[in-house]
Amino acid sequence: MQKFESTENIPTWSLPYLINDDPSGLTDEEIKMVDDFVNKWQVQVVSPIEVDGEAQPEFSYYPLFGQAAEVEPCIVIYAKEQ
Repeated sequence: MQKFESTENIPTWSLPYLINDDPSGLTDEEIKMVDDFVNKWQVQVVSPIEVDGEAQPEFSYYPLFGQAAEVEPCIVIYAKEQ
């Protein structure tokens, strides 16, 4: 299976679920949003990009999914070409 890699602005609220499979604090709608993204892209890895060991969150009107939110640039490895 071919793998693809891209850098995407991922909402910070979703990172505990994407990285550690911890949905605590998320609504059912947010969980569905993340699950839909993972299934559509066939996501295998989400890894935040750190600069000097620090995360670099920023506000985005256009995160990869969901409404405008604080996001972190992340490397996303996935199986389905976008």
